[in-house]
Amino acid sequence: MEKSTYVKFETPESLEKKVLDLVENAYRTGKIKKGTNEVIKSIERGESKLVVIAEDVNPPEVVYYLPSLCEERKVPYAYAKKKADLGARVGIASAASVSIVDYGKNEDLYKQVVSEISEIKK
Repeated sequence: MEKSTYVKFETPESLEKKVLDLVENAYRTGKIKKGTNEVIKSIERGESKLVVIAEDVNPPEVVYYLPSLCEERKVPYAYAKKKADLGARVGIASAASVSIVDYGKNEDLYKQVVSEISEIKK
C-alpha cells in the first residue's frame, strides 16, 4: 500500500508501540481528545502535548493538514499504522487521530517518545 500524502515520515515499529502505549496510558490516567475536530481544537488552543495520526485514514483529506498544523504550532506528532489500533487504545472502534492533552503519570515515556520523533524528523 502506498503511503498517504500526509505521512511525512516513517514511524518505526518500536516507536509506534511506545506511542500507542502512551496514548492508552494517557487515556486511562490523563486526558486525550479523539476525533479530528477535537484534535484540531486542542492543537489550536495550545493544549496538545502529542498528536497521533493513523496512516490508513480514508479519505486522507480528513487528517491531511494535521501534520502541517502540528509543525506550525510546534506540537510533536507521530503515526500509527492502523486507525483500528489507535481506536482500540482509546476505547472506540477506530480513530483517525488522537491528541494527548495530559499524559498523566507517563512523563518519562512522553519525553522518550518526543525525543525519538525529533530524531527521526532530522
